[in-house]
Amino acid sequence: MRRPQPQASHSHGPSPKGRAKRSAENHGQPGGRTAKLTRKTGETGIFVQIDLDGAGQVRADTGIGFFDHMLAALGRHGGLDLSIVVSGDLHVDDHHTIEDVGIALGEAFYEAIGDKAGIERFGSALVPLDEALCETVIDVSGRPFIAWNVRFEREYVGRMSTEMVEEFFRAFVMSARVTAHINLKAGHNGHHIAEAVFKSFARALRMAVAPDPRQDGVVPSTKGVL
Repeated sequence: MRRPQPQASHSHGPSPKGRAKRSAENHGQPGGRTAKLTRKTGETGIFVQIDLDGAGQVRADTGIGFFDHMLAALGRHGGLDLSIVVSGDLHVDDHHTIEDVGIALGEAFYEAIGDKAGIERFGSALVPLDEALCETVIDVSGRPFIAWNVRFEREYVGRMSTEMVEEFFRAFVMSARVTAHINLKAGHNGHHIAEAVFKSFARALRMAVAPDPRQDGVVPSTKGVL
């Protein structure tokens, strides 16, 4: 049975140029869990390339320096090779760029993971950065859901709105079709909080997509499909 292909979506409805246009290539099989995706709307143009079995090499060019820094942390600690190039309407604000990167990266992840056969499926990580401490638990389940319990005391870190940290992960989770619980245990420095969130998510995702040698070729579900 063929998997349904994810459709590009945007929380603000169709862009002035119509629905999002996307094209993708994928090799979602063990040993070749990669995908390339291009997504274009009237607000952003995004190219994403992902390798789930990479070495943490990242090229991120979103026009938002701190966001690039966080994407680099996501790739490095998630064991992902990422290339993310964006042309966005930053003259408006950072919302469309950050949210649409989450959508595109989530769709690329969904393409790359394939039928999920032979993966661990579940992952969790508790990661500190100085006074900040964040826990993330992930289920690569095909059931998109996010529980977000993180608060920031400042509005921006660099040129990135702290409220957009949640919007990025919400967009990624919905497009990647995973369940994620993200809980900040401690912290007050905005930079430290954001980095702990990205790193804990990365480590949990790395664990969840790792091959399980005891379940080689088997989808980790009693239903036989995820």
